[in-house]
Amino acid sequence: MSQSPDLEKRSAFQTHIGFEVTGWEVDVARVEAPIAPFMSNRQGIPHGGVHATLLDSAMGFAGCYTGDPDRQQNALTLSLTVNYVGQAQGSRLIAEGRRIGGGRKTYFAEGRLTDDLGNLVATASGTFRYRS
Repeated sequence: MSQSPDLEKRSAFQTHIGFEVTGWEVDVARVEAPIAPFMSNRQGIPHGGVHATLLDSAMGFAGCYTGDPDRQQNALTLSLTVNYVGQAQGSRLIAEGRRIGGGRKTYFAEGRLTDDLGNLVATASGTFRYRS
């Protein structure tokens, strides 16, 4: 996957959470974030909402690649399903999203969240609507 983080400036939310787009091309995107103390739940592990955020973001980016910084494509999430399957052991969370189908107005995507050691943490699927 090509690394194209310069195609778009970071959103305020992206900056606040601390994730970055580390790969982005047609139908595929990867976002990564260091595991930080502020992400912890009551048990001291990354909160499931962080997992959902990274997966939602990766899948959202996956359907919106244009390759042209002057032609930004946006989408909004219509539905998001997250399956929590493991616990992160490493120091980074890595979400990869892939557009798997759709049409002119909506698309479908799947995502996988791992840590930097390769442990599977969560999977997701979503439906997204393009915004004009």
